[in-house]
Amino acid sequence: MVENLEWLSGLSLLKHLDMGSVDLTNASHWLQVNTFPSLLVELHLPGCELHHKPSGIANLTSLKVLDLSDNYFNSTIPTWLYSLGHLESLDLSYNAFHGEISSSLGNLTALVLLNLAGNQLKGEIPNSLGNLCKLTYFVLWSNNFTGRVSEIFESLSQCSSDQIASLFLGFNSFSGHLSGKLGIFKNLSSLDLSYNSISGPIPVFLGNLSRLQYCTIDHNSFEGVVSEAHFSNLTRLDTFTANENSLTLKTNYDWVPPFQLSELSLGSWRLDPSELPTWLQSQNQLSVLNMSTTGISGTIPTWFWNIFLHDWGGTLVDLSHNQLSGEVPNIVSANWLKPKQHSNSKIMINLRSNRFNGSLPFVSSAMSRLDLSNSSFSGTLSHFFCDRSDVPKDLQVLHLDNNFLVGEIPDCLLHWPNLIVVKLDDNYLTGKIPSSIGDLLSLQSLHLRNNNLSGELHVSLQNCKELLLLDLGGNKFVGSIPIWFGQSLVVLSLRSNKFHGSIPDELCSLIKLRILDLAHNNLSGAIPRCFQHLSSMATATSDLDNRSTEFVTNFILFSTGYNDIEESYSENAVSVTKGREVEYNTILGLVVSLDLSSNKLSGEIPEELTSLISLQTLNLSNNLLTGRIPSKIGDMGTLESLDFSVNQLSGEISPSISNLTFLAYLNLSYNNLIGQIPKSTQLQSFDQSSYVGNKLCGLPLEERCITNEAMPHVGDEKHREGYLLEDGGFYLSLGLGFAFGFWIVLGSLMSNVPWSNAFSQFQNSIVKKLYAAIVERY
Repeated sequence: MVENLEWLSGLSLLKHLDMGSVDLTNASHWLQVNTFPSLLVELHLPGCELHHKPSGIANLTSLKVLDLSDNYFNSTIPTWLYSLGHLESLDLSYNAFHGEISSSLGNLTALVLLNLAGNQLKGEIPNSLGNLCKLTYFVLWSNNFTGRVSEIFESLSQCSSDQIASLFLGFNSFSGHLSGKLGIFKNLSSLDLSYNSISGPIPVFLGNLSRLQYCTIDHNSFEGVVSEAHFSNLTRLDTFTANENSLTLKTNYDWVPPFQLSELSLGSWRLDPSELPTWLQSQNQLSVLNMSTTGISGTIPTWFWNIFLHDWGGTLVDLSHNQLSGEVPNIVSANWLKPKQHSNSKIMINLRSNRFNGSLPFVSSAMSRLDLSNSSFSGTLSHFFCDRSDVPKDLQVLHLDNNFLVGEIPDCLLHWPNLIVVKLDDNYLTGKIPSSIGDLLSLQSLHLRNNNLSGELHVSLQNCKELLLLDLGGNKFVGSIPIWFGQSLVVLSLRSNKFHGSIPDELCSLIKLRILDLAHNNLSGAIPRCFQHLSSMATATSDLDNRSTEFVTNFILFSTGYNDIEESYSENAVSVTKGREVEYNTILGLVVSLDLSSNKLSGEIPEELTSLISLQTLNLSNNLLTGRIPSKIGDMGTLESLDFSVNQLSGEISPSISNLTFLAYLNLSYNNLIGQIPKSTQLQSFDQSSYVGNKLCGLPLEERCITNEAMPHVGDEKHREGYLLEDGGFYLSLGLGFAFGFWIVLGSLMSNVPWSNAFSQFQNSIVKKLYAAIVERY
């Protein structure tokens, strides 16, 4: 860390200064004065932890290169920057600059490179951009810019059309259509329009950009047909990505493209014809191919796996969500089974959600991710896991879920030491979890849900200390709940098994748990009061430690080391909320749930449970719980789903429940609750079924409550009956005494017949009203 920059002022002849990544936090005040030598031509201050505007740069009129990237500047672009007329390279990327770009940008006529990526700038690009006749590299990536993209092309075409080599406009809010002006940028080599709102067809003149090497237009609203003509002169094209548009690729069967691609991504396109294009055979440099959700059908041809350049660090193939069928006997070519020359080589294959059948294929030892889920693969796992046990396996992520796999999990897992994610759920697997599961020391996520696995959980699982998610739900596991679970667990589901005994207090030490599901077992005893120590259930996601946050925000990235290929893995978990089963993917990190339903738990609901103020789902239904609903239930302000149904809870509903303003599902049915349902917008909006099977009154029930006087605060029915008899007898005696006294005092009047008749009628009316009042009250 540098404390003082005063020494710079003595270097009067200094022309080039590079202090990249030097911490200047405590020296930033020196940048406010004339610290820098006046003859400075190049100034590089990237990643220097700078926060304040270095106004001392304003006097450096000879400056040609200024790099202030990767700092913490949080202001509009300072006006003095626009007066540095000799600037050829200006890099302000990855700061927090905001506001609009001034039209004074046109003063920087010497600019060759302008990089404003990764800021919070907004508004339209000023027309004065057209004054920058030397501009070659223009980067606006990841801001909030608006306006029509055609207007940018119009401005740049005024005098810099022969200069522009790179246009990076992705991750903004540009709209409109691509204009004909784009076709005049003859030297354009890189074009990024991804993640905008650009619409309309892809113009055919794109094929005239003969120097184009990199083109990405992902996630826009392009539509129409793309034909061979769009690629006619793109002989240098290396990368073309256009996922998530409404485009159709129509080519002839015998077309031979003029390019050799390393990356092709057409996810969500339509192919005409709807099969793997035969022209792919001409591509011998491919490392990335994405044709997911394109409607292709048929079988994978034998030549397919031979087209990929697999010796240069990485291969990604995504044919998921299509209608491909048949067997996959050789998922990789024979060459892929050989040891790699490059240790960082990664192979990622995604064939998820197709119609494949037959046995699982053999895989390369260099495979890092394999997804064959949601198809119709059958047979056992033995040959998959146990074949070629002498060759080290690199596989990190394995998805075989939602197939028809049978038999036991073979005890060969020690040959797969790099596994991080294993998904075998929704198959027909039997037997016990093998002891070799404990050899997977890097395992973070294990999904075995919905199989026919049985026996006790093998103690070797305690070796998997990195485990973040464990889902064993929907099997036939027996025994007591283990006490050796690792401290890293974020999701634990043992739902729908045959576990018995009490819930061990040791679970309370799993302070990172966000989802705990022990429902539908044979658990007994009391709910542990120590659940209050499950601190992640009482802590906002923003306050979690970094490792838990990385997991619950759902992305684990695997880099292949070649061509910056990355594929994100999205974790998922199943939870029952609002009375139905939900699979969470992208918002898994926001889910906090505790489900102990359908067991034989007894005793009271611990008041300490209400300290779990981040819970969104709490389900204790179908148990033998007694006592009252916790008085502080209203402290659980994030609850969206609450189910205490089919227990033996008694007393009144705690009034604090009215504070649960996010509650979307409530079930208190079939308990021994009494009294009036507390009033709130939420509680009265639920169906009567939420309260049925109790002795409750008030909306939404038809049973009305007495509103003139407060309800008696009683604990049981006998007390209530005694109260009615005692208090009712008092009022009855009072009424009869009044009538008797009234008769004696005025008895003399009765000797007169007319008076007697009139008084008798008056007396009868008084007694009837008194009696009616008593009856109405009770």
